[in-house]
Amino acid sequence: QVQLVESGGGLVQPGGSLRLSCAASGNIFSINVMAWHRQAPGKQRELVAAVSSGGSPRYEDSVKGRFTISRDNAKNTVYLQMNNLQHGDTAVYYCHADLRERGRNWDDYWGQGTQVTVSS
Repeated sequence: QVQLVESGGGLVQPGGSLRLSCAASGNIFSINVMAWHRQAPGKQRELVAAVSSGGSPRYEDSVKGRFTISRDNAKNTVYLQMNNLQHGDTAVYYCHADLRERGRNWDDYWGQGTQVTVSS
């Protein structure tokens, strides 16, 4: 069974930094896109950043220049370096992977979420 386990969330002051990590484990055959989404209270979940298996990143406009997504394919891990955090970045951050388990079709997998709170 595949699991995505996130870490690195927490409380930070405006202008501060956090680094999120998400490791996929289990009977993995291949991983395509890995991504971070977030959901603030009362709002819909939104894509923050995604990275292809080849390392090409894309970002939601409000985080461009502040967040950096990267991945280590050997470790099946995706990272999100978040700098200059603002109040509007407060949300639960979810890891997502477009992944294929051995003997199964491609499917979407999600982590349990990690809270990021930006507050002075």
